[in-house]
Amino acid sequence: MDFLFSMSILVFYFSIKNNLIKMLTNLSIRKLAIFLFFLNGISPFSYAQNSLRHKFQGASVYAGIEVGSKGVKMSLIEISGSGLKNGNFKIIKDTSVNTDFISFTQESFSATLKGLTGLFNSANLNFQIPTERIFTVFSSGVKVVAERENKTPWITNLADSFRKAINEPKRSISPIDVVDEARLSHLGIVPASKRYTTFLIDIGSGNTKGGYFPSGNTKDFKLFQLTWGTKSISNSTEKRLDEDKSIINFNRQMNRVLAGQAEDEITYAVNASGAYNMSDNVAFSGGIAWAIATLAYPELADNPVVPITYDDVVKLSERMYKDYPSLWDSAIVKKITDKTLDKAFIGGEVKKVNKVFDQKALMSGTGLLLKIMRQFEGVYEKKQFFFVKNGQVGWISAYVNQLLSQ
Repeated sequence: MDFLFSMSILVFYFSIKNNLIKMLTNLSIRKLAIFLFFLNGISPFSYAQNSLRHKFQGASVYAGIEVGSKGVKMSLIEISGSGLKNGNFKIIKDTSVNTDFISFTQESFSATLKGLTGLFNSANLNFQIPTERIFTVFSSGVKVVAERENKTPWITNLADSFRKAINEPKRSISPIDVVDEARLSHLGIVPASKRYTTFLIDIGSGNTKGGYFPSGNTKDFKLFQLTWGTKSISNSTEKRLDEDKSIINFNRQMNRVLAGQAEDEITYAVNASGAYNMSDNVAFSGGIAWAIATLAYPELADNPVVPITYDDVVKLSERMYKDYPSLWDSAIVKKITDKTLDKAFIGGEVKKVNKVFDQKALMSGTGLLLKIMRQFEGVYEKKQFFFVKNGQVGWISAYVNQLLSQ
C-alpha cells in the first residue's frame, strides 16, 4: 500500500474518530499493516456496522429477522439512494433475544415465538417499517439441527403460530438454504475488492457455513459447511458429563468431542473446498467471532473488522479455561491505561459478550474455531485471519440488494 493512500485512510478515520490513530499504535507494525490492508476494501456498509444512533432521513429502511439456533436476531438497515449500485448500507439497529430454540422444548418454543413477534412488531410500530420491508427467515443452522434430530415439525409449528400472531397468513418465513445463506453472507460481509481472494466462514450456533467464489464471478460459489456450531459442540459435550459438571471435566469432554467426528468433518470439508490454495484471506463471522474479537482486542471495540492470529486465539482460549474472570468487563476495563479510550463504551461491549456467552459456550466456540484455523496454519504459507463483527447482518443487506435489483 503506498504512503499517500495509507495516509488517506488514516485522515478519513481521524475525522470520525479522533482517537483512532492512538488506538492503532497499540498494534504491532505487522498487525497495523494487515489492518490497513483489509480496511482498504471495506465497503461503506461495513464502516457503519456499529452505529446505533444513526438518524435515517429520506432513506429506505428494511428489517431482517432471523430465527437462529440460540435465539432471534433483528437487523435494521438503511439503503441510501445509491445503495443498490455501490452497496452503501448502514446499520441503524442490531439486536437479539436469546431463546435457545434448538433445545426444542415448549418453553423455548414459547420464548422464541414471543421474541419473534416482539421484534416484528417493534420494527413495524416503533420504527415505522412497512411489513413488506420486513424479511423473516429461519437460519440454515436451525434446519440442520431439526433434520438431524427429527424435529422439523417444530419449525412448521412456529411459522404457523407466528403468522397467526401477526395476522399475516401468507407471510413468508421458511428456512434459508445453506448455500443461499453462505453466498448472501459473503456478498454482504466481504468487501468487493477482496471478494475473490477471501474465504468466509460463518460459525453459528447450530452449524458452520461459508465458502468463496472460485471463478471470478458471483454466480459460481464453492460452499463450505459443517454440521457443528458453538451450541452443538456445547450440547454434545454436556451429554458426556454424567455427574461431574466441573469445568475441568467439561474441558476434557469438549476436547474429545472436537477430536472425534468434529475434527474429521473439519479436515475433510477444508480439503474438499480447495480454499487453502485459492484464498489469501480467511474471514470469520458469527457470534463467536464477534466475542473473540471483542475480548482479544477490547481497545478496537468500535472497529467492524479485527485482524487476529492463530496464536492470539490460543492464548485467549487458555484464559477462558484457566482465568475466566479476567475476561469479565470489570477486569478488562481495569487494565486499560490509555486515557484516550472510552472505557464505558469498551466495558459495555465486553459486557454484551459476557451476557451472550458463558464460560462453557466461549470454550466450545473457541475450540471449534481453533480446529478450523489450524487447517490454514501451513508450514510454508499462513493465511491472514480477520474477524468480522455484526456479520449476521450480511445476509439481509445482500438479500435486500438482490431483491430490489431484480
